[in-house]
Amino acid sequence: MQSPAATHLFKLANHFLFGRKGYKQQPSLAITYYKGAANLGHPQALGVLGFCYEFGLGVEKDFKKSEQLYLDAAKKYNDGLSMARLAFLRKYGRPHVSIDRAEAEEWADRVRRLGQEAMRWIVEAATLDNDAAAQYALGVSYHDGIGMPKDEHAAFRWYKASADQGNPRGQGILGYCYGEGFGVPKDEVEAMKWYRLAAAQGETVAIYNVGYCYEDGIGVDKDVKEAVKWYRISAEQGNAFAQNSLGYCYEDGIGVEQDLEQAAIWYQQSAEQGYPWAECNLGYCYQNGIGVAKNDTLGAHWYRRAAVQGHARAQHNLGFCYQNGIGVDRNEQEAVKWYRRSAERGNIFAYHSLGYCYQNGIGVTANEQEAVFWYYLSAEENHAPAQLSLGYCFRNGIGLPKNEREAVKWFRRSAEQGNALAQNSLGFCYEEGLGVKKDPARAVFWYHKSARQNNPWAQCNLGFCYANAIGVEKDDAKAVHWYRQAAAQNHARAMDKLGVHLQNGVGVSKDLVAAFDMFRRAAEQKHVSAAFHLANCYEKGLGCTVDLRQATVWFERAAFAGCRSSHERLRRLLVRVCLTSPGSALSTGMMNDDDLLCCGFISGHAAPAA
Repeated sequence: MQSPAATHLFKLANHFLFGRKGYKQQPSLAITYYKGAANLGHPQALGVLGFCYEFGLGVEKDFKKSEQLYLDAAKKYNDGLSMARLAFLRKYGRPHVSIDRAEAEEWADRVRRLGQEAMRWIVEAATLDNDAAAQYALGVSYHDGIGMPKDEHAAFRWYKASADQGNPRGQGILGYCYGEGFGVPKDEVEAMKWYRLAAAQGETVAIYNVGYCYEDGIGVDKDVKEAVKWYRISAEQGNAFAQNSLGYCYEDGIGVEQDLEQAAIWYQQSAEQGYPWAECNLGYCYQNGIGVAKNDTLGAHWYRRAAVQGHARAQHNLGFCYQNGIGVDRNEQEAVKWYRRSAERGNIFAYHSLGYCYQNGIGVTANEQEAVFWYYLSAEENHAPAQLSLGYCFRNGIGLPKNEREAVKWFRRSAEQGNALAQNSLGFCYEEGLGVKKDPARAVFWYHKSARQNNPWAQCNLGFCYANAIGVEKDDAKAVHWYRQAAAQNHARAMDKLGVHLQNGVGVSKDLVAAFDMFRRAAEQKHVSAAFHLANCYEKGLGCTVDLRQATVWFERAAFAGCRSSHERLRRLLVRVCLTSPGSALSTGMMNDDDLLCCGFISGHAAPAA
């Protein structure tokens, strides 16, 4: 139970802060009385002191001090005002006050359990005393539904009342309302007017928003250099949102010369204040060595920091780390957990990743119907990779009846967004007449689009079209060009095709050694045709020394993989190897195939189909 003296001091403090009961308004004296009341254990005094420090009422504004007072009041007295303001500060942050959206939601839940009584001091100050800071805070309560029912129109009215009195935070949030159409018809020019008024008073969020408007051309002509100027002003005053925005401007060269190291520096400053977008961006920088030394462990660390705050993209990226063991121990079940959390927040990347997990039994029991469900959710949101995956499902009858026309529809949607794999798949459909009328010229058109994006499959397919006059005039030089492009990416089929051209001097100068190397590299990837060609080289000494044992090995591998030609060549070669082995009774280097047939060592029948 609070002492009468504490209650008296608290009332006096209120009188001096607002000029109640005929008292002259003296905010600095009010602070003295609030401190006295707090020292005597008044349950509201600490929270109100925090409010005064947050808004600079009778004291110099100090967000860090206000945060500490709110924390003390919330923990000691379960003070509703303090918890409501902590919910705000943890959600949106302020210079030198860390963002933690998981903690913000915990404070918000505690205020909701207390009901509107938690906001009594704010309501009285806003309504009876017409205090601009309290009006702004009451607007926030209606805006977020913390301590008051969620009501955007009521929020707007209180923001407007605060702004009309010149309160910079009221002005800044009023700009937001006009910019987003929150509680009022959208008016971007009006939004910019209020942002500028608040920015002129040094309100860092408004300064950031002025930059945002210039970046996107909201209420003003687009001017990315001007945007960077405003972001920098806000960032240098410690605003986490602006620090992150300045980071991506440096990363992408928006309004400033690209500087990846500067990008990482600003992301770091923002991330250390808990801003989840910056934490996610910093994680990406560490994972990919952008402006910092590549460090997968730190990448996963920052993804986790953002993920636990509910940042959907970071949750997906953390899931990807767990799926592939990037910076963390591989854990497929943990990957699915984070994909699911991200999907619950509507992340289309997570929809697709969940579909992939269900299709392939990664961290969950394989379920093709469930895979299609997630692919479809993502594809309907125009996510090109998911549209491609859904197309594959329709083409191959995975999780639903086979439907080549539907496959083409989804391949086309993905391809038109520039997805190189889908462009290649669509080209293949046109080449083979799958789900669409056969059209070699259209096939070449899509292969070209994909090949220019450096897709090795499309490059190989395009080479094959030029080599065989499919949809284009025959041009062996162009065929070789595209085979080379794909071969440079270690594409086995392209290396085998290029090897044939090099061996025969078609579209390129004959080069048996280079041909042999192409066949060898492709064969080592278990490409069947290349294994046959490599064996042929060893048998005949094409680009290499004759080596019948190696020829036998490669013919055997090709034969076991179903190559009919290799099966017959292998039978002939095995007899030759036996006859030419040292110590063989029939060893001779002079016997040809006809001699061997006469001796009964080689069957003249065709090889059976594998």
